[in-house]
Parts: sequence; C-alpha cells; structure tokens
Amino acid sequence: MSSADHQEVLDAALTLIHSRQHVSPRRLGDPGPDAQQIEAILTAAGAAPDHGLLTPWRLVIVPPERRHLLAEAFVEALVERDDQATEAQKQDAREKAFRGPFLVLVVARLESELGPTHPQERLISAGCAVQNMLLAAHAMGFGAGLSSGQALYSQQIRRLFGLSGEERALCFVSVGTVTKRKAPRTRPSASDYSSTL
Repeated sequence: MSSADHQEVLDAALTLIHSRQHVSPRRLGDPGPDAQQIEAILTAAGAAPDHGLLTPWRLVIVPPERRHLLAEAFVEALVERDDQATEAQKQDAREKAFRGPFLVLVVARLESELGPTHPQERLISAGCAVQNMLLAAHAMGFGAGLSSGQALYSQQIRRLFGLSGEERALCFVSVGTVTKRKAPRTRPSASDYSSTL
C-alpha cells in the first residue's frame, strides 16, 4: 500500500471516529440492522484487544419478541428500589425495554476460572468491543448508543440474563435509524486530557 493509500485509510478512519456520536435509544427507530449487518456489528466486537485470548465479555441479544421480559424486569427492579413507584413510573420503565430496533446487553466475564488476566484488562477489552460495535453501526449509517441505569445492576436483570456470580452487566447497546438528531457536542482537545511524564 502506498503512502497515499495509507493516508486515505487514516483520513477515513479518523472521520468515522470523530463523526460518531451517542444517540439515545429513544431517538432510534426502524429500520434497524438486518441479519447480515447484525453479524458484521457483532463480529467487529471480536476484533477488540484480548490479553490471554479469553474473550472476557459476552453479548446477549434481546430480540423484539423477548422485550416484554426485559420490560417486566425493569418494572420489578423499579419497585424493589421504590415500593411507592406510580403507575406512570412503571410504564416509563416498561417502555425503555422497547426502544431501538436492535438491542444487546454487554456482560463482563470476571470469573477467575477464565484465566489469570486482571479484571481491569477484561473491562478494557469489553469497552473496546463496545466501541468497535458503535463504529461499525455508524459506518453502516445507523445511530447507536449506550444505556445503563440502576435496573442494570439489579437481581432481576441478573436472573433474566443468567449472569453468574462474577459476571457484570456493563451496558446495553442500541442500534437503529436516527429519528431525531441532537447538535454534536464539543469534544475535548488532546491537551485537555494528556500530559507528558
């Protein structure tokens, strides 16, 4: 590859990285990615750095026909936190499960039996896998975003997704067509977060 070709690839990669922005699941609608695009998004996750080749994370797709289970888990988690929750609050919790046409839970695998790699390195690997998915979705023209919230750390979510004792639910990734865009946020410059030893 010539230096001109390298520069073209670099420019395209940086444009992709810097043009990506978070899109809230409530601003994602149909159409979502098709089966082939979903496979490409999931495969991009597998290119994340992985010290020890452990694949120290896993992804759980929540298909449309199973969203009602997630909705009820959200409501149960809400009621566990606040037994005075109103019907309106419960309905809002339910609705969160149906936002975005494609939804996947990212789970960190921190069990010691998996291998000696430090948990921090495993979390870094999971974060890289998430970024790869976000960039792949963006490159396809979709919007994507992360969501968490208190329910993510509840026993209801742990049971629904079959998390083992040392697995941790990190976030949901939602992908779909952007229905409403927000103005791009100002990004920090390199001098804001870097220094020299």
